[in-house]
Amino acid sequence: MKKILWGLAILAVVAAIGAYQYRDVFVMIRRFQALQPAQSFAQESLPPAPDYSLASNWAALPDRADDADIVPDATVVDRQSTAAVDVFFVHPTTYYSPAHWNQPPGDTTTDRFTDVFALRNQASAFNGCCRLYVPRYRQATVYSFADRGTDGRAALALAYADVEHAFDYFIQHYNQGRPFILAGHSQGATHLRRLLERRITGTPLVARLVAAYPIGFPINANEYMQAVPDIPICSTSQQTGCLATWNAVGPKVRSFQDTSHDICVNPLSWSTDGERADFALNLGGVTFSRQFGMTAEALQEGRAFKPQIEPGIADAQCRDGQLWVSEIRSGNFPSRPMGRDNYHIYDLSLFHMNVRRNAEERAQHFIATHSLTPGGAQ
Repeated sequence: MKKILWGLAILAVVAAIGAYQYRDVFVMIRRFQALQPAQSFAQESLPPAPDYSLASNWAALPDRADDADIVPDATVVDRQSTAAVDVFFVHPTTYYSPAHWNQPPGDTTTDRFTDVFALRNQASAFNGCCRLYVPRYRQATVYSFADRGTDGRAALALAYADVEHAFDYFIQHYNQGRPFILAGHSQGATHLRRLLERRITGTPLVARLVAAYPIGFPINANEYMQAVPDIPICSTSQQTGCLATWNAVGPKVRSFQDTSHDICVNPLSWSTDGERADFALNLGGVTFSRQFGMTAEALQEGRAFKPQIEPGIADAQCRDGQLWVSEIRSGNFPSRPMGRDNYHIYDLSLFHMNVRRNAEERAQHFIATHSLTPGGAQ
């Protein structure tokens, strides 16, 4: 029964990005009902907020061994020990339980899934440019994105509060005035979008922002530019102080919302011009596990799977606010937990080496065009 519930929960993530097959709609609605917490948010007995002075409340730190340190092969280098730039990374939803509206601290199964899936497949793409800081937080359960009442919003607000506190601690105690990148996926991306508006825009931190990568959650371009006018949308690969995001889909995906005004930066060309970027521009997709899920088998496979860099596995084109991929030329990306042609879980993995190189390129360009001390501070 537990495995069945996790399977239904994973399928439900689709509600967070609003794109799935028409034939799945009513099935999704029925399954989503099983994921709603029985109690209201107001009835929850909330644990205290994480204390970010404790290393145990960080999923990744640059001065210790963790899953964000992984690299796909010996040709790729983890440069965290010498990097002049930091990354503050906010992981996606990995809590699918209906037991609570927010993940309780000490939920080791969910923490393991975060490490095996999010750190390995996503955060690790940034260890070539930067020192990685990944907070654990009381993330909202996946049902929060579908809830039409106030409970889901309250759960997401609580999760964001933790992210904001973690970022404040990062700036005050870890960053030491160095340039930094903001990155995250799905739920992490929506928290970063809010963080840009509440903590970055209009402050001196704008001058230290190398780039923001809040990937895998729709961001309306018009609303974003009004709220964050001093951090533009990236349009070239070396531009700094800008934002890049996308949502990867296949040609048969169906959308139930207007995505035409959503930001889409092509991770193969780093352009918003809508031109198709060919498979040849893909430097390599990378996955650190074939299975996606929280079963013991999937978690173990995520530790043991031998990754490989697979160049040319996906093309990309920004169309109607989404990143269209005509096909995936690899058998190592088989999971479709959110429906056919919905590539949400592979938003970074399909373009892993392009993201890695781009983060390095933007960091190097920032350093070359700014006056930095040896430790990275301005």
